[in-house]
Amino acid sequence: MANVDELLETFSAMTLLELSEFVKAFEEKFEVTAAAPVAVAVAGGAAPVEAAEEQDEFDVILEGAGDKKIQVIKVVREIVSGLGLKEAKDLVEGAPKPILEKVAKDAAEAAKAKLEEAGAKVSVK
Repeated sequence: MANVDELLETFSAMTLLELSEFVKAFEEKFEVTAAAPVAVAVAGGAAPVEAAEEQDEFDVILEGAGDKKIQVIKVVREIVSGLGLKEAKDLVEGAPKPILEKVAKDAAEAAKAKLEEAGAKVSVK
């Protein structure tokens, strides 16, 4: 197993260009195709790309309360279940703060619309 560990250590120190050259040389030497190993190497770098492609969890961030702070506090209490008046007031006054975290896109858009209607500045990330 020491040889495998040494090889993994060597591969981790290589650049993608060097790994690509290695795969080509390996395929030529042993007359095989390395489709699966290449897919594994690509999968390690592809995780951030997948997250950028289709985001399914969103955060609703309250940027500011605007002129109608009382209305915004009421909407925040409506959106965030179990939030008391003091907690909602502290949340609104401490903006920018996340109101909802890791919610579906439609829930995030609905919350954003309600908050903006009340006069708040909101962003969805």
